[in-house]
Amino acid sequence: MKVLVTDGGNRAALAITRSLGRAGHTVVVGEKETPSLAQTSRYCSDRLVYPDPVTRSDEFVAFLASAVKARAIDVLLPVSDITTFLVTENRDCFDRRCAIPFASAEIVQRAANKVDLMQTAMRIGVPVPRTMIVCDADSIPRPEFPYPVVIKPWKSRVRTPAGWVSTAVGYADSFDNLVRELKRRPKHEFPVMLQERIAGPGVGVFACYQEGRAVALFSHRRLRERPPWGGVSVLSESVPLPPLASDYATRLLDEIGWHGVAMVEFKQDARDDVPKLMEINGRFWGSLQLAIDAGVDFPRVLVEMTRSERVQRQAPYRVGVRSRWLWGDVDSLLVTLFGGQRVAALGGQSRWGAIREFVKFWQPDLRYENPSLRDLRPWFFETYAWFRTAARDAVRRS
Repeated sequence: MKVLVTDGGNRAALAITRSLGRAGHTVVVGEKETPSLAQTSRYCSDRLVYPDPVTRSDEFVAFLASAVKARAIDVLLPVSDITTFLVTENRDCFDRRCAIPFASAEIVQRAANKVDLMQTAMRIGVPVPRTMIVCDADSIPRPEFPYPVVIKPWKSRVRTPAGWVSTAVGYADSFDNLVRELKRRPKHEFPVMLQERIAGPGVGVFACYQEGRAVALFSHRRLRERPPWGGVSVLSESVPLPPLASDYATRLLDEIGWHGVAMVEFKQDARDDVPKLMEINGRFWGSLQLAIDAGVDFPRVLVEMTRSERVQRQAPYRVGVRSRWLWGDVDSLLVTLFGGQRVAALGGQSRWGAIREFVKFWQPDLRYENPSLRDLRPWFFETYAWFRTAARDAVRRS
């Protein structure tokens, strides 16, 4: 089949391109500029340069629809939040012969709406942090739980007349700081949730659904992140499906009638070991390559769903497989070495301990997301980009 993958600069796009290319599909990779990471892969058969979906959304949709028709694309796979929103919202603009294996725009938006999601979770018995809703900055209630309070806008990505904007999670350690924080936030971030801060490790359940039925599930744990105190996974390991989190994740996705891939995130509360819901991301995720290496090939399953009315449930995956993103791990190490007081204050690893762990380049079941010996060009591209960014930052600091 001929598959168009968007967001070629995304790590997930590279994993998708490699997976589908190795399966014999023809993969076209799009991005707002070329070359991009996934476009340098040997499994990319053609490159597409489209208008920036963040600032030129209507032009992006029109261009993509035209490209799908002109290139006779069989399957369209958006990768980022914004491209997924735009493609699902404008599904009628695309050639009917092109499959888009994602939920309807209404369901995708419902999953992205954190306020609605928390209310749905509470209604069906999925645990959530204690939560209060603030509709505007003129009426701010005093939280009924201890500080620091977590401040979460209703969506992570919001479309405004000037284009798409990203919102940010914030924290307040007193009521005065909470008022100040909310007063400075723009109107498009409201309603805002105030939540208790949950201390404990993150737990993720990754899923692929076919018309409301789970056909693949996967879970991993983060061993190292960038930055080290919490962020993007740079070293992760496949683990058995956590029973409670898996039950809660499937209960939620069943309830909203999900279709396609999704990542359901929880925090395992250190007080009672119960996973508390954080959010649902209805798209591919950055550490996708680990799931593929462990035996759950989500891109192939998604494409297979477009050809079969009922895809078989995936077999159990391998536990203990590790995936390392090397340049991301380098960044994490540098922050640990030179991050100073913030790393120490957050209980970060010692410098020598971080170095000892970093130099473990060869271990049983360790795979490298990039470099891949079977597909080296993305590694050269990423390496060049890393040094170029480092040089630019050095010039700015000088």
